Amino acid sequence: MKTLKDCIEFHGHSCGGLIIGYKVCELASKLLDIGFSKDEEVVVVSENDACSVDALQVVFSTTIGKGNLLFHLRGKQAYSFYNRKTGKSARLVLKNFDFDMTKEEKLKFFEETKCEDMFYVKEALPLPEKAKLFNSFECSKCNEWTAENMLRLENGKMVCIDCASQYKRFDI
Repeated sequence: MKTLKDCIEFHGHSCGGLIIGYKVCELASKLLDIGFSKDEEVVVVSENDACSVDALQVVFSTTIGKGNLLFHLRGKQAYSFYNRKTGKSARLVLKNFDFDMTKEEKLKFFEETKCEDMFYVKEALPLPEKAKLFNSFECSKCNEWTAENMLRLENGKMVCIDCASQYKRFDI
């Protein structure tokens, strides 16, 4: 298994969120017998898009591009892990630690606490389908190629979400 040092190198610094991510990977590895994922053998659904996600990528090689790192954004330190080979799964939720500590004390606390003591083990969310591949088509307004699942029909023409009249386009 990749180390916390590997995660820090990837993330750029050590922080509480990254350590939480590493510890949840430790526990998921123990519970579900999972490790580095060459394809979609391991799937993770993260309920946040914070620092912890970088550890999920490093330890299990879950990525958005492979379709085995998904987001169900709820603002929770909660993660559903799936072992496609065995069918085992678990949702791991960070326990509520009532802190009156400095940032450094929190880091030390997370580093020293056993992964088994940090998370509730619950039933996982339903297993997501394998990553889908979509054909791309040209938007009739901006002429940019867009995956077919992100196109809308407007006045008989295919348009991307940004060009669809029901959405406001944000100019940056």
